[in-house]
Amino acid sequence: MWQIFIGSIVLSIIHALIPNHWLPLIAIGKTEQWSERETLSATLITALAHIASTIIIGIVVGFIGYKLSGAFELVSSIIAPLVLVLLGLIYIITDLRRAHHHEHAHLSVSKNAKSRFAILASLSLAMFLSPCIELEAYYFQAGTLGWIGILVVSVVYALVTPSLMLMLVYVGTKGLNKFNWHFLEHHMRKITGITLIVLGLLAYFMH
Repeated sequence: MWQIFIGSIVLSIIHALIPNHWLPLIAIGKTEQWSERETLSATLITALAHIASTIIIGIVVGFIGYKLSGAFELVSSIIAPLVLVLLGLIYIITDLRRAHHHEHAHLSVSKNAKSRFAILASLSLAMFLSPCIELEAYYFQAGTLGWIGILVVSVVYALVTPSLMLMLVYVGTKGLNKFNWHFLEHHMRKITGITLIVLGLLAYFMH
């Protein structure tokens, strides 16, 4: 269970660090002349939308892993770890082949969106429609441990991701957002892929 807990924390942190999840919020906040409180509240709302879709899908994926593991020991010992490793390889390969392509949709807002409500609605919808794919695969692994595993991943993700996004936006509004995030943004898929492979191997050898 500690393995699932630590893995959930690592994936949640990596996911929250993706620049296109929070840098646009800083830019939009400055453009719209939002107060610091308004920008942070917008960050929390969009983060919760993102978390909601990820957890909803994750529970379904975790339930499938739970049901399958109850019937086949092979699922929890080999198939679930293999899913993580294969997804990790896919992330690395796509990063190498398409360095400028991103799995997650960039947060953006139409020039016609004049009101704060319209901006928040469009951002929240964009985040809701782009759930965390790498965490969904981890839900399958966690599901092999039963509902407690699914709960651990959900709680950790729901706490770590918005907290880190809020911290990054807060720091950004203080003028420190000029840090060069180009390297992190363009290599995030590779970092995620390596992390998934390591977690998959740990799940296999520590089963």
